[in-house]
Amino acid sequence: MPATPAWPPRSLPRLFVEQALGTGVAVPLEGKPAHYLAKVLRMGEGDQLLLFDGQSGEWRALIEGAAKKRLMLRVLEQVRPAESLPELTLAFAPVKRAPLEWLVEKATELGVARLQPVVTQRTVVERMNPERLAAIAIEAAEQCGRTRLPIIAEPVKLGHLLGSREGLLLFADETGGRPMLEVLAPGAATILTGPEGGFTPDERELILRAGAVGVSLGPRILRAETAALAALSVYMAGAGDWR
Repeated sequence: MPATPAWPPRSLPRLFVEQALGTGVAVPLEGKPAHYLAKVLRMGEGDQLLLFDGQSGEWRALIEGAAKKRLMLRVLEQVRPAESLPELTLAFAPVKRAPLEWLVEKATELGVARLQPVVTQRTVVERMNPERLAAIAIEAAEQCGRTRLPIIAEPVKLGHLLGSREGLLLFADETGGRPMLEVLAPGAATILTGPEGGFTPDERELILRAGAVGVSLGPRILRAETAALAALSVYMAGAGDWR
């Protein structure tokens, strides 16, 4: 009886590299990425993998050489062009480390283009580790098949965000608002969600005066990080790339 091949077939590992990619480009790999491929995945000369640089799409590459702590890769061909993302910014008040890292990971998986931390009167965390958050976004992009990384911007105060944003501003209003699906429209958009404890009454008035559209996220009280991801999911389903 013939052997049945394993299903699903083993997919090629995906790896983000900072070097610009193109057919025939040599990519030296050292440090943790090289260790992961060689020691964890047991890959060596002749094995193939997928690479992306955050700009030019996804590429198939070959391991040409393997030394003790270094691999040499050769790009063979492009297998996918760069993805087209909705022009969506998730503006959120930072929360404590564990839920913040979870938010960045899941927002990356959901397809956000830009993450904008916003400092409000009730924000409990104003300092973040940008290198750590970038690493989380890269790992999430490697796992979920993204070819572009989200931009993780420096924190700004609420007033600065309201004066500089472009396109539709959707405000997750705890006091009630329109159903989000009713107000979605094509084009650039920013979703604004609040901190633990919500926006102050003065902040809410300031946001609405800036032209924001208040939207409801349902009848239940959501944690700050849950509200951000719930709003992002509704947007992707109604006006993003889930349609």
